[in-house]
Amino acid sequence: MATMHHRERLPQLDADRPFIADGGLETTLIFHRGIDLPHFAAFDLLRSDAGRQELRGYFEPYIELARERETGIVLDTTTWRASPDWGTRLGYYPEDLDDANRAAVALAQEIRDENERTPIVVNGVVGPRGDGYDPAELMSVEQAEAYHARQVATFADAGADMVSAITMTHPEEAIGIVRAAADLGVPVAISFTVETDGRLPTGETLPSAIEQVDSESSEAVAYFMVNCAHPTHFAHVLDDDGAWRDRIRGVRANASARSHAELDEAEELDEGDPQDLGARHRDLQLQNVVVLGGCCGTDHRHVAQISDAWNGR
Repeated sequence: MATMHHRERLPQLDADRPFIADGGLETTLIFHRGIDLPHFAAFDLLRSDAGRQELRGYFEPYIELARERETGIVLDTTTWRASPDWGTRLGYYPEDLDDANRAAVALAQEIRDENERTPIVVNGVVGPRGDGYDPAELMSVEQAEAYHARQVATFADAGADMVSAITMTHPEEAIGIVRAAADLGVPVAISFTVETDGRLPTGETLPSAIEQVDSESSEAVAYFMVNCAHPTHFAHVLDDDGAWRDRIRGVRANASARSHAELDEAEELDEGDPQDLGARHRDLQLQNVVVLGGCCGTDHRHVAQISDAWNGR
């Protein structure tokens, strides 16, 4: 088994300021770098030296940003789509997906080794089985655990420090991933996405989803996050007090205030206003945030504004 650095205690949980994360990987590659990503699958770039160099180049400004802000970075693997159903669409056999997930961890580890003065957490990213904008494919907890277990186990064996389930649309899928990670002793974060009304795409409220995951997983989640939504979509939800709100310790917002349906139909990138996005983070009713990054439409400019606004609160 590869060496893992931080599984016993994730360093972002003890830092004096939030770690950063990257922004919208896929939207940056497609709209800023002109790279074709069938099915939004950035992991496919790992198959070539040129692709790996593109991914390295993508992460460079975020590493520099963490260095400038004197904080750490949660360094995601490029594996949001590297799960069985999506892999099949791209012509990957199960063993090919295993290789891709291991290669993604190895790339993140190489970047960490090259930047020893910056605290870096290698984070194995698990995406939803279905479309993160469309909750049409729902699973039971047992189905979700069976579906995602192999990818989580590959991350564990490759030496990832933690795993994160990103853009979760319903709590049952999240619980299955948590159970798979807990069986392997790997820390896990869960990030839900919400629609413009602050509810999950399936209609559940954010508080109820967090409470259900905690209840059915013995609070095994290291922390929860919200991603792939603009702050205007969920800020009002955070005005309601409760223990669930303290469990949210990460935010990775979209640049655009458009709905998921509108973004899905858009042919041009909506980058929003980085300064305004940062200011809106400053006003969120959250006290214990340990990770700040971006999602669709964001890049290092947005994350810099978010980090600066938050640290100036």
